[in-house]
Amino acid sequence: MNNKQHSNKSNLQILFEDNHLIVVNKRVGDIVQGDKTGDDPLSEMVKQYIKEKYNKPGNVYLGVVHRLDRPTSGIVLFAKTSKALPRLNKMFAQGETKKMYWAVVKNPPVPESGTLTHWLVRNPKQNKSYAHTKEVPNSKKAVLDYKIIKKLDSYFLLEIDLKTGRHHQIRAQLAAIGCSIKGDLKYGADRSNKDGGIHLHARSLEIVHPVQKEPMSFLAPPPEDPVWSACASE
Repeated sequence: MNNKQHSNKSNLQILFEDNHLIVVNKRVGDIVQGDKTGDDPLSEMVKQYIKEKYNKPGNVYLGVVHRLDRPTSGIVLFAKTSKALPRLNKMFAQGETKKMYWAVVKNPPVPESGTLTHWLVRNPKQNKSYAHTKEVPNSKKAVLDYKIIKKLDSYFLLEIDLKTGRHHQIRAQLAAIGCSIKGDLKYGADRSNKDGGIHLHARSLEIVHPVQKEPMSFLAPPPEDPVWSACASE
């Protein structure tokens, strides 16, 4: 158990850290918060990192501000102080952050850029969201902007500007227009990726610092694999 925790912690990719914030580039397969699997969540790895780095006795404070799905990689922001957490929570809830994702799809969306608006209904038993073109009972409005930013040999790289934060939103909305994300069997991809992940990456995040009030932006390199490497190359 200790080995596993140690290897996880030493693999943490810290993108930014100050007294109030810590920003991590999440790997495919990591869970942000503990769940029924009992696997070590990213939040615990970050706590352990802070505890050891600063020789902190007792419990380390760490607030989870937002989440990424387990098979998704990219930027996760945590609050290191109880002062920062409610301010960040409010920013995210009120849509005052700018979240940009990369998604690799096999079928190009038509048109090549646009806005998708759906109403999503979450099915907790299946851990899946279903996209509807009009409002239905228990649905939540989901909006994103997309554009093709690169054409690869067999795939297309989309840049997605997320306007709302719904359960599996990008996955469900892209699947609804016939553009399932590479590796995303749950939402219609024809095969899985070797690492069990999907080609969806939280690429950048822009916020206003909760305490210093300065604008900040973070950029996360995608995982190392041939498709992502082709996306990231100039």
